[in-house]
Amino acid sequence: MPEILVGSLVLCLLLSPQLLAGFLAKRTGRNFWFWFFISFIIPIISLIILIFLDDKNPHTKGYKLADHVSNKKDFNSIDLLERR
Repeated sequence: MPEILVGSLVLCLLLSPQLLAGFLAKRTGRNFWFWFFISFIIPIISLIILIFLDDKNPHTKGYKLADHVSNKKDFNSIDLLERR
């Protein structure tokens, strides 16, 4: 029985880069299975490539800022010194 637990733990650890690449690809709007299998060939490099690729999923562009935040004037150090 302990052999099954150890074997399944080792299997999970060996497949973790592939699963991570697949879920990262799915989240960014790419094909899960393509990146899952590419990650078998180049595991770490595929993760780095996925991190730097643009997001194709339009629903994960980010949060909309509140009106008072987006209309806020950018202050630099000169503006701050003039206020004192």
